[in-house]
Amino acid sequence: MTVERSEREGYILDLLAKDGSLSVAALSKDLGVSEVTVRSSLKSMEERGLLARTWGGAKASSLTDVLERVRVQGEEKERIAAAAAELVRDGDRIMIEAGTTTAMIVRHLAGRTGVQIVTNSTLVFNYARLNPALEVILTGGQYHRESESLVGPVALASIRRFNARIAFVGTDGFTSDRGMTTQFAEGAEVIEAMNERSEETWLVADSSKYGRAGFVSVLELAELNGIITDTGLAAGSVDVLKQIAPTVRIV
Repeated sequence: MTVERSEREGYILDLLAKDGSLSVAALSKDLGVSEVTVRSSLKSMEERGLLARTWGGAKASSLTDVLERVRVQGEEKERIAAAAAELVRDGDRIMIEAGTTTAMIVRHLAGRTGVQIVTNSTLVFNYARLNPALEVILTGGQYHRESESLVGPVALASIRRFNARIAFVGTDGFTSDRGMTTQFAEGAEVIEAMNERSEETWLVADSSKYGRAGFVSVLELAELNGIITDTGLAAGSVDVLKQIAPTVRIV
């Protein structure tokens, strides 16, 4: 992809994230390119699930919303993902649960060989497909648009057929007293299944998630092997977490 095309697509995604929809005519004027060029860009982006074309324009897709969430605390998430990737060895078997930070781990596995990944995340699949050295097993299941994940009985049955050394999981919120929480029950079930089938479970979550309590409780922090978060976490909170979780890594 050229820089010009990349910048054009970035502008389109930013516009969709803000307004939810756009017109070909207005975009052509804003970008200073022909309507044919705009339609070509929209067609390419729709094929990759980044938007949905409409008559005379385009509207945001669920993936657009997910990619927008990737940008929130983006630098912190990248550091957390890179630290998590350091735990992965050549020939490893790992599980990666759906989430923006968990998905980024795959982008930091360049150079690893023989790594097998079981995931319920279409975003993980989108990143992993670019690295031929990774073997990816997508669980199947009911598609949950808001999280770009696969959930339900089919996903759970698939996860329970495999054994992994490490499971990387995310969260909508975590606290010292309520542990890991999420907003929907089906996502909690996936995390619990991955925890059951893995030798180690690591929570990867940026510091903005600390102190939040989601609708559904998932795991106690003491059940985890470790937490990887960023330096935005207050020193007092770090001390509290270190008394509960076996390992707390701040990056």
